Amino acid sequence: MAKKGTIEFVCQTCGATYPRWQGKCDSCGEWNTIVEEKSGGEGFSNFSPKHKGKMLDFVSLSGALEKTVRLETGIKELDRVSGGGLVPGSVILVGGDPGIGKSTLLLQTCAKIANQGHECYYISGEEAIDQVRIRARRLELEQSPVNLTSATDVKDIIATLEKAKASVVIIDSIQTMYLEEVESTPGSVTQVRACAYELIKLAKKKGFVLFLVGHVTKQGAIAGPRVLEHMVDTVLYFEGERGHHFRILRAVKNRYGATDEIGVFEMQDKGLVEVENPSALFLAERQGNISGSCVFAGIEGSRPVLVEIQALVSPTGYASPKRAVVGWDSNRLAMVLAVLEARCGVNLSSQDVYLNIAGGLKISEPAADLAVAMAVISSLTNKPLPADAVIFGEIGLSGEIRSVGQPNARLKEAHKLGFNNAITPPTHGNEKKNTSYDMNIYEIGNVQRLINWFN
Repeated sequence: MAKKGTIEFVCQTCGATYPRWQGKCDSCGEWNTIVEEKSGGEGFSNFSPKHKGKMLDFVSLSGALEKTVRLETGIKELDRVSGGGLVPGSVILVGGDPGIGKSTLLLQTCAKIANQGHECYYISGEEAIDQVRIRARRLELEQSPVNLTSATDVKDIIATLEKAKASVVIIDSIQTMYLEEVESTPGSVTQVRACAYELIKLAKKKGFVLFLVGHVTKQGAIAGPRVLEHMVDTVLYFEGERGHHFRILRAVKNRYGATDEIGVFEMQDKGLVEVENPSALFLAERQGNISGSCVFAGIEGSRPVLVEIQALVSPTGYASPKRAVVGWDSNRLAMVLAVLEARCGVNLSSQDVYLNIAGGLKISEPAADLAVAMAVISSLTNKPLPADAVIFGEIGLSGEIRSVGQPNARLKEAHKLGFNNAITPPTHGNEKKNTSYDMNIYEIGNVQRLINWFN
C-alpha cells in the first residue's frame, strides 16, 4: 500500500496502479491513460497497530425484518427500474452517453418528488445555475420547489447537507467533484473514488437518496474506477440512439430490485415522457409482407417486449463477405449463420449479411436466435414471413431449437397486440405453454425445419 505523500501512477480508465509510468495499462489494455498522482495518505498509512477493535455482535439469519418504505418518484418507469420506488439511504449511479437525457430525467424526477412535499437538492458541477434554469423553463418545472446550486467542493456540499433535511440529493456529475485533501485533478480515479466515498457515507448517515451522474467512456462503460459501481446500491444505464426519439433506462445492478429491468421513455420537446406500451412503439413503423423482417418476442427484465428484427442478405463484392450488426451480438450472428450453413445447407459464404434491431433497442438474450435465423432465410429467399407471427427460441450448435424462459408472458404480449401466429421451440420441462390464447402455435425442434416455411 502507498505511504503518505508517495507518488503512484494510476490508470484513469480502470484504476490500476503502477510503481512507474508506462504507456499501456496491463489491466484494461488502454494506451496513454496512466497519469502520476499523489496518494495523499491513502491506504493503511494512518493505521496504528496499537489500536484494538471491539467485539462484533452476530445474529441468526432468522429475525424480524424492518419494513422498507419506498419513496415513489411519480415516474412509473423509473419506479419500475428501481424496484418499486427509491429506498431511503440508497445511492444510485446513472450513466449514459452525452446528451442522452440524464440531467433531464433527474431534473424531472427531482421536481416531481419536491412537488410531493419532500426536500430535494440538485447540485450541478457542470452547469451554471442559469443553464439549469433554462432547462427547467423548457420542461415547465420552474415553479417546482427544488433547491438548486452549482458547486464542486465536496466539503462545502457535505457541510450544507449536514444541516439539511434532504430526501433526495442529485450530484451532476461525480467527475466534476473534488476534495482539497486529494492532490489530483477532478475526474481522476483518486478524486472520483474519494468524493464518492464521502458522499455515500453522508447519504447512509442522513438517510437520503443520492443520485450520482457518471460520465461514460467511448466503450460505453462508466468512466473512472470500477470500484465506483461496487460502492453504490444501484447502477442505471441510459441507452438510446441520437437518431431515435426513445430512451431505455436499464438497471444493471440493483440491491433492492431486479437487474436488467428496463424503463422506456420518449424524448419530446418538453422532456422525457413515459411509454407504457413499448412494444407498440417499437412496432409502430413496421411494414408487413416484407422479406427479411420478423417480430421477436423478447423479455427485458420482467417486461415482455416485441421488437422487429430486420435482415438483409445480398451478394458480396469482396473476397470475404461482410457481417454488420446493430443492436445484437455480432458473435452470436456468426454462430447462427454457421449453424444454418452446416445444418441446413444454406450457402451464405458469398453473401453479405446485415442485421438490425429496429428502433435502436439492444438485445442480449439468446432467445432471439430463431427470429434472426428466419429473418436471414426470408431475405435470402425473398419470401416474407406472415405479418401476424411472432418468433422466439434459442439455437444450439447441433441445430436443435432450445426452449427459453417465460414463454407464456411472450405469447400474452403478442396476443394483446393482435398477433395470431407464434413460432416457438418445443415444450420441455414443467412449464407448459398457455393454449387459452386464440393463437396458432407452431413448434420447431430443429433448424432444418426452417426451410419448410419458405418452400
